[in-house]
Amino acid sequence: MRARARPLSPHLQIYRWQAQMASSILHRATGMLLSIGALALVWALLALAGGEQRWQAFTACLAAPLGRLLMVGFTWALAYHLINGVRHLLQDGGMGFAIPDFVRSSWISIIGSVVLTAIGWAFVLSHWGQV
Repeated sequence: MRARARPLSPHLQIYRWQAQMASSILHRATGMLLSIGALALVWALLALAGGEQRWQAFTACLAAPLGRLLMVGFTWALAYHLINGVRHLLQDGGMGFAIPDFVRSSWISIIGSVVLTAIGWAFVLSHWGQV
């Protein structure tokens, strides 16, 4: 018997990147990032319960450049996942399935999360100084 040539499934190299594709991938990625961020929140609570010395060590980690970057990244992931989750709820209700609506809501999720993150950090830094 001869081996039949099986069709290859198209992959990311075949398809042109679109907002809908990016929003789907980002929704899954931010869900995973939020799970990892939840572990950091548990670390914060344990440090808080562990006393002043452990809390100071935790806040020193957050004050480092990498810690600040991680906090901003976690905030963005939370904002994106929230906005895109609302988008999915609206789609579950039967709204926004036309292609132009789908593309528009994808861009709203992506751009809106960046704007929401910037507004949130501007508020935090203006009220409590640099963290």
